[in-house]
Amino acid sequence: MTTAEDLIARSNRLGADPKNTNYAGGNTSAKGTATDPVTGQDVELLWVKGSGGDLGTLTESGLAVLRLDRMRALVDVYPGVEREDEMVAAFDYCLHGKGGAAPSIDTAMHGLVDAAHVDHLHPDSGIAIATAADGEALTTTIFGDQVVWVPWRRPGFQLGLDIAEIKAKNPQAVGCILGGHGITAWGDTSEEAEKNSLWIIDTAAAYIEEHSKAEPFGPALEGYAALPEQERRTKAAALAPTIRGIASADQPMVGHFDDSEVVLDFLAHEAHSRLAELGTSCPDHFLRTKVKPLVLDLPATATVEESVAHLKELATTYREDYQAYYDRHADENSPAIRGKDPLIVLVPGVGMFSFGRNKQTARVAGEFYINAINVMRGAEGLSTYAPIDESEKFRIEYWALEEAKLQRMPAPKPLATRVALVTGAASGIGKATAKRLAAEGACVVIADLDLAKAEAAAAEIGGPDVAVGLAADVSDEAAVQSMLDAAVLAFGGVDLVVNNAGLSLSKSLLETTERDWDLQHDVMAKGSFLVSKAAAKVLIEQEMGGDIVYISSKNSLFAGPNNVAYGAAKADQAHQVRLLAAELGEHGIKVNGINPDGVVQGSGIFAGGWGAKRAEVYGVKEEELGKFYAQRTLLKREVLPENIANAVFVLCGPDLTHTTGLHVPVDAGVAAAFLR
Repeated sequence: MTTAEDLIARSNRLGADPKNTNYAGGNTSAKGTATDPVTGQDVELLWVKGSGGDLGTLTESGLAVLRLDRMRALVDVYPGVEREDEMVAAFDYCLHGKGGAAPSIDTAMHGLVDAAHVDHLHPDSGIAIATAADGEALTTTIFGDQVVWVPWRRPGFQLGLDIAEIKAKNPQAVGCILGGHGITAWGDTSEEAEKNSLWIIDTAAAYIEEHSKAEPFGPALEGYAALPEQERRTKAAALAPTIRGIASADQPMVGHFDDSEVVLDFLAHEAHSRLAELGTSCPDHFLRTKVKPLVLDLPATATVEESVAHLKELATTYREDYQAYYDRHADENSPAIRGKDPLIVLVPGVGMFSFGRNKQTARVAGEFYINAINVMRGAEGLSTYAPIDESEKFRIEYWALEEAKLQRMPAPKPLATRVALVTGAASGIGKATAKRLAAEGACVVIADLDLAKAEAAAAEIGGPDVAVGLAADVSDEAAVQSMLDAAVLAFGGVDLVVNNAGLSLSKSLLETTERDWDLQHDVMAKGSFLVSKAAAKVLIEQEMGGDIVYISSKNSLFAGPNNVAYGAAKADQAHQVRLLAAELGEHGIKVNGINPDGVVQGSGIFAGGWGAKRAEVYGVKEEELGKFYAQRTLLKREVLPENIANAVFVLCGPDLTHTTGLHVPVDAGVAAAFLR
């Protein structure tokens, strides 16, 4: 196994266990020799996890490879702590070969420490010691002289020099606790470094477990205990649109909900408000959670109406406080303020709402705050939680290097941060639409009568950070509300609704039964009404505008034989578009429709018997129905599910922001279905 392969294997093992480090947190390195292809001589190299990578999923492309002699020569030109950010650019001149990841700010720590293998990690147990008010004394008590305390210093070249000096002066030590931050461990072999890292993590955890006070967060608060599961999730769904609107005042955000025991227990105890106000400490934590969360200071028994009203008041205060924080510490060189809205919102008895530019970022922000809760519990259990100073947090949050990293991020896709709900989305038009919206950056809720097919479609599109599958009978009001509740808990809210669920029975007037009529109207006319009504409540409460799109039909205009119930239901849908466009426009909600011709390929309707019936009506073979439809159009083209999906994207994308109440024909040209 090569040095790089060994390092990757160790990194993956350490990163796979959340007790060792958080997602994308920490870095690992190895030193060794390789042949310089220019000289043919051996050269000493440093392999180190690059900027922005994740240990658990690290591959060779995520490593930066540097010439160790050149990297260590930077000590001679180091201009001092006031200009140490310049050293990150200097790392580029130390790179060996091409490709690989950009060197991170922690590269100096790995290169300057005189050990063949180094691990820098962010374990909850280690950060608990690092953020305890008497962390230095605890470090000696817990580890003796094998682990050395390093006072807080912002990550960078000087911290690398500090740790290198500490190791040189303490040859018996296997690692150190970095005040307010995490741990670093080393070893002569990869196995030894990993063993030392795990020993520090596990020893700290065992000490906390054995010596922690019984109630680290203080006594339980009356009325703040977790609500029963169904009650709290119902309340969470009712609050979610308000909370997402609060988190998206400056820029739209995707949300994640967490009601795990660790969150609910924290919020049920007296110290939660004090600790939440102190904020997180580890740089990896607060860069993703913001300096502090917004906490609803009401008991779990507060009504939804009371909670909504107070959340809006707290949001105003939070924004004022964040502006004041920025003003206290910003100078003429600071990046512009990035937004004053909270990324973490805590609701006692209910849970935690976390936000980010996409679902993964939102989910990870929540995971980081859980890390912070665990850190607070450990620190409070042994001592008092004492995170780094607010001024230091600002120096990292508005660090020029962090700003440069943000500027390097790729431009967002057109539908980034938007949450789409598509009904009847396990096949045909609905599935194609869901795929297109996801490809354009949206998070997608795939709703269908068949849960297994909905979940399979979601997995195919990208899994839970991109798409989720739900079972829903759109003709049932309670089922529709459950669908909306699940959607907002999955992604924080809803922005874009596609009323696509439908079915058809091809029968003449005399053959059409009352049940046939009711079934088709229940699914399409009533179903669209119920979905739009439930969705509109969310859209209005979010105050972020939105889109509702009806997949109607050319049959809403064109009178064909043997489909009286279907055509009438589609005409109902078509007029709902006009009615809702007129009513919801004041809330910034656009409502538009699409009128397809018969879409045969991939269609659940056509495969379920409608195709055979229509083929019989037109006197063609069922397998030739698509071609038959194409030949009766002006363009002589068959309409495919993807054509409808394209139209949905155009209506909801960035180019038709001023269009509402429109019906778009996607029928390859059926003159009888022209709108005028």
